[in-house]
Amino acid sequence: MTTQSPITLQEINQDFSLVHTASLSPDAEQAIGFFSGKKVPLEMHRVTTVKRLYLKDVDSRAACIEQAGNNTFLLDNRDVFLDMLTDSGVNSMSIFQQAAMQTADDSYAGSATYYRLKNALNYIFGTEYFLPAHQGRACENIICTSFVTPGSYVITNYHFTTTKAHIMNNGGEVIEVVPETSLDPAHLTDFKGDMDLDLLASETERVGKENLAFVRVEAGTNLIGGQPVSLANMRAVSKFCRERGILTVFDASLLADNLYFIKTREPEAKTKTVREIALEIAPLFDIIYFSARKLGCARGGGIVSNNLELIETMKPLVPLNEGFLTYGGMSVREMEAIAIGLIESCDFHVISQTALFVEAGLDLLESKGVPSVRPAGGLGCHVDAMKFLDHVPLEQYRAGALAVAAYIVGGIRGMERGTLSEERNADGTDHLSKMELLRLAMPRRAFTLSQLEYVADRLGWLYENRHLVGGLRFVEEPKQMRFFFGRLEAIDDWPTKLVAAFKKDMPSQL
Repeated sequence: MTTQSPITLQEINQDFSLVHTASLSPDAEQAIGFFSGKKVPLEMHRVTTVKRLYLKDVDSRAACIEQAGNNTFLLDNRDVFLDMLTDSGVNSMSIFQQAAMQTADDSYAGSATYYRLKNALNYIFGTEYFLPAHQGRACENIICTSFVTPGSYVITNYHFTTTKAHIMNNGGEVIEVVPETSLDPAHLTDFKGDMDLDLLASETERVGKENLAFVRVEAGTNLIGGQPVSLANMRAVSKFCRERGILTVFDASLLADNLYFIKTREPEAKTKTVREIALEIAPLFDIIYFSARKLGCARGGGIVSNNLELIETMKPLVPLNEGFLTYGGMSVREMEAIAIGLIESCDFHVISQTALFVEAGLDLLESKGVPSVRPAGGLGCHVDAMKFLDHVPLEQYRAGALAVAAYIVGGIRGMERGTLSEERNADGTDHLSKMELLRLAMPRRAFTLSQLEYVADRLGWLYENRHLVGGLRFVEEPKQMRFFFGRLEAIDDWPTKLVAAFKKDMPSQL
């Protein structure tokens, strides 16, 4: 194993003449408050490009979601008012990212763009080796194909849908080791994504360390509300695995949010810069992968490491499945944007934007009585559909039904994160999720406070009329990743009743 020292900002500037770096100094990380004491997320940017939005009437929205098989993934975006489906690939770019796209070197092999992105990754992680891939799940495919074998196990704090699918496709099994309290939306603790270290130890002993493909840490945890992982927990997990010779893998897709939470919630990190925290995290893991659609705010992904042997094991799968080793299926224009986005992820006032708006959105939802996941995490606002629709049987997909209802009453496209997102059990029964969440994603620098007010208003009305919402059942169900393109129907005519109630209460909105 070799370790390369991270390059400096001065060295970065030799390649990135367009990068504005003044805000990367520690002095820029101070909090900015209001004299009135009012808690408002302050945007540290100015909007220079906008996209026109359209709001269809409620009858049209009900028709659109029915035609889409009651699956928000299958809606045409032209029929959506506020698209809160995901933060993947839809974060706003900075002017420096957009400018950098014009400098791309489109050579098939040996492109200068590749080396600029490699240097940016070295700047944030201190890593020497980089394998490009077209997005995060492509990285998962490469890692799982390389290290997961039939009958092996992967221990993780909590699974993500595509991660679990890749592990299972290669014959492995996923073991989750977050504490039960982390699955309680109302339980208040700063780092609900932390691994239960006792459970990690007992599960390792149960299956045998020789049967572990790797231990995976996802920071933050997507499916349980974007909840972060502490630096202290990462250190403890790394120490446990290193002492036993167990491979460690770090999913850094949501790292930007997690860095913000470490800096603001973990006492020892308050005096560290964002980059110092990132550079402390990276050596704790053997392999780091990420979706640049989240980390870097452009479309792509990659795997980094300081372990050449691991890189050589995975390398052949890049040209086989992705593209040549210096572009990996990505557009070189996107690669230039990712490089700048990674550097900007060391700016406290850049990474704070999602977390601050999530907290503001949750405060607004709470003021309307809407149950949600607390404390505020990253990624988006997560509405607790388990409580919101407690009258709907679990087998009728509470979170999926809530996603349909939210679109009908507000033109708001969210994502189901619950039983519908799970794979069926071997006997064909539903694997009932422990959490039923409607995720309202908060792409970075994409929404305004007035739009969050609108979301809270419509969800507040829906909560008061929640008794009108019923369940869903599949009419077309794929065997795998069913939440992406499965089609469902409403059980009875509850959408019609919901539309009628909305028309009665909101005649001015017709």
